[in-house]
Amino acid sequence: MALNVVCLVGGVGGAKLVHGLAQILEPEQLTVVVNTGDDFWHYGLRICPDLDTVMYTLAGLVDPVNGWGLAGDTRNTLQALSRYGEDTWFGLGDQDIATHLLRTEGLSQGKRLTEVTQDLTARLGIPQRLLPMTDTPVATMVDTVEHGELGFQVYFVKMRWQPTVKNLRLSNIEAAAVSPEVEDALARADVILFGPSNPWLSIMPVLSVPGMREALTSRDIPRVAITPIIQGEAVKGPASKLMAELGYKQSAKSVVQYYQHIVNGFVYDIRDTDLQVEGMRGVALNTLMQSDADRASLARQVLDWISSWN
Repeated sequence: MALNVVCLVGGVGGAKLVHGLAQILEPEQLTVVVNTGDDFWHYGLRICPDLDTVMYTLAGLVDPVNGWGLAGDTRNTLQALSRYGEDTWFGLGDQDIATHLLRTEGLSQGKRLTEVTQDLTARLGIPQRLLPMTDTPVATMVDTVEHGELGFQVYFVKMRWQPTVKNLRLSNIEAAAVSPEVEDALARADVILFGPSNPWLSIMPVLSVPGMREALTSRDIPRVAITPIIQGEAVKGPASKLMAELGYKQSAKSVVQYYQHIVNGFVYDIRDTDLQVEGMRGVALNTLMQSDADRASLARQVLDWISSWN
């Protein structure tokens, strides 16, 4: 397949699709643009959860049970912090801390997050291009009924996404810009995929970077979203709960409607037999990725379907 593919993703679901694409594409054909709205500072370290999830997945290092973090990691540092009376709500693994130390050191030396990420992926032997959505720090803030506005990780990890969401805000988004690397990747792309990540928490921050929507839609190429919703339920995480709280019907159709002004193709699950995709191309595939083979199969079927458009 001589396609240049750019894939926009958030965390675990998006990482699975990226892994599938990496199995069937040559490394130079795949660029991954990752949400950084989840990033935050913790104990003086810059943590980039979605970037790390995709990076560890591509490196074959990810915890296979959780889908995030490093396989076989330990929590000795957290235990030591607990001894000092610290609330160790964010699960930093001992090996994982090495990533955050190197990232923080690179940023303190004046390197852009894109440059630091390229250095980390090169050291792990990852040949695909992994790019943050922007080099500017942007923070997803979650306005909740019970606790007011919370930082994303407090809402998502510490409170296990149980508070009721009223609204989402991206702090410092107005200062962000599309990096030259992302701009170049989109300009060369033959296909743009929106991974099966949470559209509101993972993809919305990417789309909100000033200039991103224009860069995505400047050329008439396939732009295809893969559903994260199957029969009204999220495969993983708070997507369906969040949809209800924000006033959306819990269905794949709501995802179609959310993306309708930016994508021209939609992949929904074969279990949603009654879904009618209007205003764009649609196809039903098995989107549940339970194994490495499932990931590669879905990636291949999506690209084969897109190739049939011409």
